[in-house]
Amino acid sequence: MTDAAVAEGDLIARKEGFAGIIRLNRPKAINAVTLEMFHDVDKALDVFEADPAIAVIVLEGAGERGLCAGGDIRALWESSKVKGDLGKILWRDEYILNARIKKFPKPYVAFMDGIVMGGGVGLSAHSSHRVVTEKTKLAMPEVGLGFFPDVGGTWLLSQSPGEIGTYFGLTGQTMNGPDAIHAKFADTVVPSSKLPALREALTKVQPGTTSADVRKLIDGFSTGETAGPVAAQQAKIDALFSHDRMEDIVAALQRDGSDFAQATSQTLSEKSPRGMVVTLKLLRLARKSNSLEECLVREYRAALEVFASDDFREGVRAAVIDKDRNPKWSPPRIEDVTPAMIAPYFAEIGADELKFR
Repeated sequence: MTDAAVAEGDLIARKEGFAGIIRLNRPKAINAVTLEMFHDVDKALDVFEADPAIAVIVLEGAGERGLCAGGDIRALWESSKVKGDLGKILWRDEYILNARIKKFPKPYVAFMDGIVMGGGVGLSAHSSHRVVTEKTKLAMPEVGLGFFPDVGGTWLLSQSPGEIGTYFGLTGQTMNGPDAIHAKFADTVVPSSKLPALREALTKVQPGTTSADVRKLIDGFSTGETAGPVAAQQAKIDALFSHDRMEDIVAALQRDGSDFAQATSQTLSEKSPRGMVVTLKLLRLARKSNSLEECLVREYRAALEVFASDDFREGVRAAVIDKDRNPKWSPPRIEDVTPAMIAPYFAEIGADELKFR
């Protein structure tokens, strides 16, 4: 691969010095990822992995607003409406890519600057080196779409300290850079003004350089911050979100008179009841899991069920299509979500099971 870009479309993959640069290139859509872009990332990784002159991978987003606002939700919504198969294809290929990134044999540095949500988390938070900035706004807001934190989100959230992952997974609240480190979604805060210099330094990393040496290089640009405003609420979050049933979490929040509990209770009241129950069960199962792959297999089963659900179509309609922010969830209350409704999300799916390379 030459220094010239091989693709100047929605994804740019090029060699710069000793770095393989992958740039998400849909700035007007905050680099929301399409199925074709996932395929192009995978192809770029094939080339960069095989090239002995490539020492490190750098993932970045075009434009000023963020790395990636997530997947192409509108396309998924349109396919779901006509009982299409985009969800089945896109999530399968995306989740396999997420697992590949986690195991990639060369240092993989993700610049998680600005907005990083959903599918953007899947491309970055499984990296070996995850750089956030003072502009980072990281979130897994899927429960507000009748969905759940996927792309290995249940694995990542289950690795967070205490009940921080339960809190972020159920509320969809935004993490700043230091809180992303506290929640184990990121490793280092680097001021956004220093990203160009860090990027330049990474292009000069020699082949054969170890992951530890890349970490040391990045740390030279770091602010050293490791905990933000949500980390300060750790004790309260641990007490309120330690329950294994959504009804008990809601009751705990309602009993607690603090402003934090009241605001959190209001946030949860706006989410999909079914989405929250599915999410909580996935998070609790992830805690007992041994690998990202195990969680992705479970997420894929649940995602196919979500894709066929009214809640997903209604959630996307209210948030993205009509933007009235007034979804009519089915069922409308947590206490109306029955075990029979939830069981299909966790059932084996035979020949459609997610398989890794």
